[in-house]
Amino acid sequence: MSSKRDFYEILGVSKTASADEIKKAYRKVAMQYHPDRNPGDKAAEEKFKEAAEAYEILSDADKRAQYDRFGHAAFGPGRGPGGGGHPGGMNMDDIFSQFGDIFGDDIFGSFFGGGGGRGGRGGQSRARGTRGSDLRVKIKLNFEEIAKGASKTIKVKKYVGCQTCGGSGAKDKSSVQTCGTCGGSGQVRRVQNTFLGQMQTVTTCPTCNGEGTSITAKCGSCKGDGRVFGEETVTVNIPAGVHEGIELRVEGKGNAGERGGYAGDLRVLIEEEPHAELHRDGLNVAYELYVSFPDAVFGTEVQVPTIDGKAKIKIPAGTQSGKIFRLKGKGFPSLQSYEKGDQLIHVNVWTPQHVSSEEKAMLEKMNGSQNFQPAPDKNSKSFFQKVKEMFE
Repeated sequence: MSSKRDFYEILGVSKTASADEIKKAYRKVAMQYHPDRNPGDKAAEEKFKEAAEAYEILSDADKRAQYDRFGHAAFGPGRGPGGGGHPGGMNMDDIFSQFGDIFGDDIFGSFFGGGGGRGGRGGQSRARGTRGSDLRVKIKLNFEEIAKGASKTIKVKKYVGCQTCGGSGAKDKSSVQTCGTCGGSGQVRRVQNTFLGQMQTVTTCPTCNGEGTSITAKCGSCKGDGRVFGEETVTVNIPAGVHEGIELRVEGKGNAGERGGYAGDLRVLIEEEPHAELHRDGLNVAYELYVSFPDAVFGTEVQVPTIDGKAKIKIPAGTQSGKIFRLKGKGFPSLQSYEKGDQLIHVNVWTPQHVSSEEKAMLEKMNGSQNFQPAPDKNSKSFFQKVKEMFE
């Protein structure tokens, strides 16, 4: 059993908390245990990292669904939606890199006097370049892949880091100089006199945009951009239970950022390939089975298609058209719980459209028999009642 604390417990929210409630709770915990507020306190630093890890999962709808279903095991080696990986390996730079989205670029600099946004903590770490944009692709899945999960390898045309300059955008190392405005910190401090005394604020350097350096000679391959247009092979791990229209995110597999900036994400839109014989209704699978009149009278065994192969079912003697059989657990798994749907088999007794003169004579003879006169059970439920109960 994992010794890791429950993510909801770490942030102090319930499992039904909204995205805004989770974000608000993370802000509170992060500010409480921020390293600049607790210098030298290792316990506080661990709680700070712990909160960042919890937020990284619970703020992402796909990862949160996987966590709710599998717990911490969802993000062990080789697991996790979209191949995003386990966040436990996040270092402080990774954590601070997301503060621009949560707190704004300058809030930690203003609050702690140390610039804890994307500019880095105390000037010790700062974002390079500009973040790359996200990309969107579509992936089609058949019923079996949706039911079991799948790993898809695709080629993505996008901006990739320049190999010539290593993403710096500079011709060589000597072509990179420390920014004269901020002295390499990537931040500019301003002191203002107020009626409460002096107030210090820290903002991103307008000259180098927080990079702390400037380029005197650009790379010939990327013209100073730090990236070129190319192609990358990406493996997308798709969890079982997805559905048409759901979007998964593969972190860092979008366009490369300018001059070493963080890469954007690859967003994967799921499309379902229609099945030749089965139909999907939520977690359930529906199949229309046609049987001959003699088989309905005498009973028989038939094979029916399922998501993962064939299944044999018994048709009892005297089966009426409209009868629905249920194959428990033969539907789709839920992405957000341990629930699994069923396969519903709707029986249709086939009426011949063309008969020979001999067959017609036989039918006319049987038509006079009392056993062939309709005599429905008044207590029997209608077809629509049966369908309603099945899907409820």
